[in-house]
Amino acid sequence: MNAYFAIRAAIPATILTLSLLSLTAAAQDGFGSLDPTPPSGIATADIIKKFGERESAFQKARENYTYRQSVKVDTLAEDTNRVDGEYQQVTDITFNKDGKREEHVVFAPQNTLERVMMTPTDFDEIEHRLPFILTTEDQPQYNIDYLGRQHVDELDTYVFAVAPKTLVKGKHYFQGKVWVDQQDYQIVLINGMTVPQDMRKGHEDLQPPFTTYYEQVDGKYWFPTYTKAEGVLHFPGGSGYMAQDVHMRNVVKFSDYKQYHTSARIIYNGQDITDNKAPDDKNKDPNKDKTAKPPQN
Repeated sequence: MNAYFAIRAAIPATILTLSLLSLTAAAQDGFGSLDPTPPSGIATADIIKKFGERESAFQKARENYTYRQSVKVDTLAEDTNRVDGEYQQVTDITFNKDGKREEHVVFAPQNTLERVMMTPTDFDEIEHRLPFILTTEDQPQYNIDYLGRQHVDELDTYVFAVAPKTLVKGKHYFQGKVWVDQQDYQIVLINGMTVPQDMRKGHEDLQPPFTTYYEQVDGKYWFPTYTKAEGVLHFPGGSGYMAQDVHMRNVVKFSDYKQYHTSARIIYNGQDITDNKAPDDKNKDPNKDKTAKPPQN
């Protein structure tokens, strides 16, 4: 976001720390303690390689699904913590008769944001970074450090810290934590922020820290379904305008996933898994209830 029309502001590292603490506090009933011991029966490098391959395969799979995307962006008054401005848009992601992706806006009430404004970076954030996927192709751009094992709701996960190795001008990256399911080797939860933030006076384009939850679709794909981003964005001011802090709270939901049938095939580890329930795993528990529960708001 920019100051008047920005969903993002300069966010120091302390804000990210607070976000991680609030995530744990909000979900403490479902989060076990972090066990820093090494994984059993598999090397950390093999886990990273395996979930990169799965993420690559399932990124292609999501491109063959229709779904609904609901976006709500709120500014909150400092004295009352009540919403004083709001942007909403509900969009159906579909395919036309030629099999090409289309976006149809089905709900878009009047935009009442006054202290910030939506920018192209904000919409790119919603499409590409909130539903973060760390594929084999993207992994070389990041430092990926094993933190331990953690039980999250019904899932046993591996936890990794992820940060870009180098910031390339004009590109944005994810920085934070990812939780990887120990059976499916896919990301099921992320918590972090987009870097770098544009903090140039008069050109601020900032994003608050966010948490994204993923749910299993068709018994095989972990797709993003719910994101909440919240933080105080600090606009330093400049010629002709005053500095201000803006409390932002953004919620993005991805729902109603339905596979669009085409001739495209999804290949994982040399196997065609397009119509399979899940890639073969000798340690797979078919009766396991697979979900990391997002907030109910």
